[in-house]
Amino acid sequence: MTSRSSLDRRGFLSVSGGAAAATLLGARKAGPADAKVRVVLVRRREVLGSDGRVNGPVLHGMLNEAVAALLGEKDAGAAWRRIVKPADVVGVKSNVWGPLPTPPELERAIREEVVKSGVRAENVAVDDRGVRSNPVFRRMTALINARPMRTHAWSGLGTCLKNVIMFVDNPPEYHGDSCATLGSIWQLPALAGKARLNVLVMLTPQFHSVGPHSFAKEFIWPYYGLIVGVQPAPVDATGARIIQAKRRQHFGADRPVSPSPHHIEIAGSRYGLGPSDPAQIDLVRIGLADDALV
Repeated sequence: MTSRSSLDRRGFLSVSGGAAAATLLGARKAGPADAKVRVVLVRRREVLGSDGRVNGPVLHGMLNEAVAALLGEKDAGAAWRRIVKPADVVGVKSNVWGPLPTPPELERAIREEVVKSGVRAENVAVDDRGVRSNPVFRRMTALINARPMRTHAWSGLGTCLKNVIMFVDNPPEYHGDSCATLGSIWQLPALAGKARLNVLVMLTPQFHSVGPHSFAKEFIWPYYGLIVGVQPAPVDATGARIIQAKRRQHFGADRPVSPSPHHIEIAGSRYGLGPSDPAQIDLVRIGLADDALV
């Protein structure tokens, strides 16, 4: 096991209560000895071509591998049928930030699996900035949340937790103290109890930036991965460990993400969105092991 990063030491020592993710979708009830929250990291080198283009079928397969492993199913279809039901209205929260958006191949894969699970096509929508006015999202019963990981000027890291900020009418209200109160958004009526799956895209994550909306190709790298879980904080905490390890590797010394992404720990300890302490996370690894950084 790799040693904890300075990010772990500074803030990622949080909450119990992680058994909720293990039981939320009908997995066996967790007891004191096995109360960790499962998170799946899947990596396939062939998901990116030599030109950096996403291989859609490979990405779709990775998503299904992760979902099956997350719920302990041999068949991905059976796992998806536990995530959504035919009566659900499903909002797929994407992210359209130009330099590093949610891959359209992933959006299509999620939509396809949701429809295959019995949800009517007209009851599924993919959206980002228009979620508050989107008619499907306005009657949503189930949320699937998918976005790429990147450093961020206000929250330290752009995470699954932060991806729901478009559900509020005034996002800057949540920017104080490094976006510490992002977890409270998940308690709003539009979202409370509706999250079924969080997918943190780690195909080419951004590990360093300077200033708002900063992007430079020198600060992304091909990691070839997805991190998948039910609760957002354990997913984001796992991604944060990878980012911090990459920063250490790149800069040759500990350079903590700034500002501190402590919204991840606070999301668990204050808002019940899952643990961020690696000791409370059952990390299942699938596929490529080289340079996993976690």
